[in-house]
Amino acid sequence: MGRFYVTTAIPYANGAPHIGHAYERIATDAIQRFMRLDGRETLFVTGMDEFGLKVQQTAAREGLSPQEFVDRVAGEFEAMGEMLNACADDIIRTTQARNVRAAQAIWERMAANGDVYLSTYSGWYSVRDEAFFDESELSPGPDGSKLAPSGAPVEWVEEESWFFRLSAYADKLLAHYAKNPDFVTPEKYLNEITAFVKRGLADLSISRATLAWGTPVPGDPKHVMYVWVDALTNYITATGFPDDGPRAKFWPADAHVIGKDITRFHAIYWPAFLMSAGLPPPRQIVVHGFLFNRGEKMSKSVGNVVSPASLVKAYGLDPVRYFFLREVPFGQDGSYSHEAIVARRNADLANDIGNLAQRSLSMIARNCAAAVPDPREAAPAPEDLAMLARADALLGEARRHMKSFLIHLYVGAVFDVVAEANRYFANAAPWALAKSDPARMRLVLYVTAEVLRIAAILLQPIMPDSMGKLLDLLNVPPDARSFAALEVGDAAGRLDAPHRLEPGRALPPPIAIFPRYVEAAAQ
Repeated sequence: MGRFYVTTAIPYANGAPHIGHAYERIATDAIQRFMRLDGRETLFVTGMDEFGLKVQQTAAREGLSPQEFVDRVAGEFEAMGEMLNACADDIIRTTQARNVRAAQAIWERMAANGDVYLSTYSGWYSVRDEAFFDESELSPGPDGSKLAPSGAPVEWVEEESWFFRLSAYADKLLAHYAKNPDFVTPEKYLNEITAFVKRGLADLSISRATLAWGTPVPGDPKHVMYVWVDALTNYITATGFPDDGPRAKFWPADAHVIGKDITRFHAIYWPAFLMSAGLPPPRQIVVHGFLFNRGEKMSKSVGNVVSPASLVKAYGLDPVRYFFLREVPFGQDGSYSHEAIVARRNADLANDIGNLAQRSLSMIARNCAAAVPDPREAAPAPEDLAMLARADALLGEARRHMKSFLIHLYVGAVFDVVAEANRYFANAAPWALAKSDPARMRLVLYVTAEVLRIAAILLQPIMPDSMGKLLDLLNVPPDARSFAALEVGDAAGRLDAPHRLEPGRALPPPIAIFPRYVEAAAQ
C-alpha cells in the first residue's frame, strides 16, 4: 500500500512536557501504528526546537549553557515518548549538525531563487511566542503595554534582517489549496488559512542579528536564522536531505500532526519555503485542538497543570491513551477530568471489552478444554452470522475514518461492535446452553471470541500493550495480527471466512486485562 511518513510538531525546548505534548505524541503514534498494521512502510518522526531567545534567557536564569539546558529538556521529552509507548523512529533536534546543514541548504536554495533579501525590520516581537505581530493583532495590556494574541507581552524591535519574499507566494499557495482541498484538515482550519492568505501576505523576517543562539545564516555570520526556517526544516532533515539517502523516498511527508495555534507556520510559511526551494510541500497538515482540565485552560498559576507521568501512574498507560483518543473529537478542543477518565476506563474497558473477554474466555476454559471451540457442530442462527458480519465490516469503517484522521470515530465504531457483542452474548446465554445445547454454546463462544480477535487487532494502535495481551489470550500468532488478517472478501459474515480463529487451538488461562478502577485502591 505504499509508504507513510508522519510527524509531530517539534516542541519548543523551554520546559518540561505537558499533557498537550503527550496527546499529540499519542495521536501521532496511533496514526503511525494504524498505517503500519495496514501494510504501509512507515516513518514516524518527532523533534525539538532548541534555538531562540527564550531558551537562551531561560538557560541563563538556571545557570546553564543553552546546550546544557536543551539537552536536559530533550531528555525529558524522550523519556515521555518511552513512557507513553510512543517512541518515534527518529528525533530531529534543531541543534544537531544534520539539521543545521539541511536548514542552510534550504536557505541557499531560497536565496538562489531570488526569494531572500536583506533589509531592516521594525515591528512588535514576542519572546514567548518567538513571533512578530502586526499592530492589528495586538490587544491592550496593563500599564499601556501591548499583548500578543497569546497574552504574551511584546516589545518593539528594529534591526537588520534577512527577509523571505512570502508576498510572492500568495497566489501559488491559494492555487495549491484549491487543487488539494484536504491539504489542511479539518476543513475549518483550511478555510481560516485561505482567508488569511487572501487578505495579502507581507514578506517575512527570517533572521535575527541580535541573537547568537541559532543556526548561522549562510554567508552572513552576523545573523542566525529566525526560528521557523530551521525548525520547519526538521521534517525534511529526517529524510536525509540534502542527500539522496534511503529515507529520501519518504518525502513529501504524508501528515504533519500539529496544534491549531501553529497552522499559519505550517500551512503558509512551510509550503512557501519548499516551493521556493524547488521541493514538494507535505501532503497534509493534520490539526488537533487543545486540551483543558475540567474545561479550564491549564495554568501554573491556577494550579491545574497535570504531568503526563502523573496521569499514567494514576490510571494506567493504555486507559490514558484510550481516553484521549476516544473522548476528544480529533481536530476539536477536549476536556479531561478524573471522573471522565475513570468513567471511560470502567465502562468501556473494564465492563465492555474486559468483561466480555473474561466471561467468554473463562467459559471456554471450563467448557471447551481450554481450546478454541469448534463452531461447526451447530447450524448458525441469523444472529450469529449478523454478529460476524458486523465485526467483519469494521476494517472498512476504520479505514474510512482514518483517511480523514478521525481517530475518535474509528475507535467508537469498534466499541459499538463490542457493545453489540455484549448484547449478543447476554441474549444467547451460553451458560444456560452449556446444559441444554452444548453444540450451540460452542458456536456462541466461538463467535464471541472471533469478534474479540477482530476488535483487538483493530485497537492495537490505541492500546498496544493491552490488545497484545488479549491477542495472546486468544493465541493469535504474532504474524497474524496485522489488518491483513481481517480481510475476508466476499465471505464476510461467514464462519468459514479467511483468517478466522482455528478451532482446537489451545488457549492460555484467562486473566483480567482491565481491572476496574476503585477509588479506595487509588488513594
